Amino acid sequence: MSGVSTAAYAVRRAAQKERVRILYRRALKDTLNWAVHRHLFYPDADALRERFETNKHVEDPDTIDRLIENAEASYNKWRHPDPYVVPWAPGGSKFHRNPTPPAGIEIVYDYGKEDNE
Repeated sequence: MSGVSTAAYAVRRAAQKERVRILYRRALKDTLNWAVHRHLFYPDADALRERFETNKHVEDPDTIDRLIENAEASYNKWRHPDPYVVPWAPGGSKFHRNPTPPAGIEIVYDYGKEDNE
């Protein structure tokens, strides 16, 4: 292998590892949406980890890309339709509950002076 192809291979593998890591984290967080209680979540999390571990030994980059695409398609198919959102995060029930006033509306209070002056 030449230096260029070795570098390209390393970059491709790094990108694949990152995609797998992101997919695993998203799937794990989504598993918590389906199994709210921890005693239900742990077996599901173990099963998810097992699914990822079964293909850990695969070395062919094209096969890895195919496996990642299949896993992403499966994740998108089985994603929770109404995921839990932290109330104060974007999309949560408390996010921007008291938004800032629109631009141009300014209230100036001068507590030192009377209104009649």
